[in-house]
Amino acid sequence: MDLVSIILPFYKKEKYIDETINSILSQTYRKFEIILIYDETNLKNLKYLKNLFGKNKKIKIIVNKKNYGAGKSRNRGIKHSKGNFIAFIDADDIWKKNKLNHQIKFMKKYQIGASHTSYDIIDKKGSIISKRFARTVGYKELLASCDIGLSSVIIKKSYIKNDCSFPDLKTKEDYVLWLKLSKKGLKFHGMKKIYVKWRKLNNSLSSSTIRKLIDGYKVYKHYLNFSFLRSIIYLIRLSLNFLKKNGNTF
Repeated sequence: MDLVSIILPFYKKEKYIDETINSILSQTYRKFEIILIYDETNLKNLKYLKNLFGKNKKIKIIVNKKNYGAGKSRNRGIKHSKGNFIAFIDADDIWKKNKLNHQIKFMKKYQIGASHTSYDIIDKKGSIISKRFARTVGYKELLASCDIGLSSVIIKKSYIKNDCSFPDLKTKEDYVLWLKLSKKGLKFHGMKKIYVKWRKLNNSLSSSTIRKLIDGYKVYKHYLNFSFLRSIIYLIRLSLNFLKKNGNTF
C-alpha cells in the first residue's frame, strides 16, 4: 500500500477545519499523512489545532513565518511530504470516506499519473447548491476551461518537480500548475462518481470577480507567455465557460 501525502493549507478556516480533518481521518484507505501548513501570523488558531490534533501521528503541522498564501504553502507541504502520491484539500472542504481508496485503486489499475473526481458544491451551512462532473482533460481542454476541483486531485509525486509548482498568485494558482503539468503531456483523468464536497464562501478570495480576472490574465500572459491579445482572448473564453457552468455568478 502506497503512502499518500495530503497537503492542507490553513488560513482562517477554524469554523470548518474540524470537519475537514475528520473527513480525512475517517478514510478507509489508512496509509496517509496529513501535512497541515499553518499560514496565519496570529498563533491563536495554532494552539487550537495542536490541542485537537497535535497528538495524532498522522498529522504534521508546519508553521509559516509569515502569510505566504495557499500556493506557496502547498509547495512547502510537498517538500516535507514522504508519499508516492500527493493529494490536495482545502481547509473547508470535505471528503467522502472511500475517496482515497477508490481513487488510488483507479490510478493504479489504469496506470494514471493524475486524477480528479466529481464533486458537490456546498454553501457555508453544508447544503448542496450545485454539482461538477469530472472529465478527462489535457492541455488543450484546460486552456479554455478549468474543470478540476483542487480538493479532488491526486498526483504521483514524481510528476511534481522544481519547475512544476504552485505560483505566487492569490487565486488560480492551482490552474497554473495543472496547465504546466498538462503541457508536459500529463492528463488528468476524471472519475464520474462524487467523492468531495467543495465549500463556496462568498467572502473567499476565489469569489472576487476582479481578483479572478487579474489572475486569469496573469495565467496566460506571465505563466504561459502568451501575447497580450491572445491572453485577452483566452481570458474571455475562460470567463464565458465559467459563466456557462455557474449561471450568472462569476
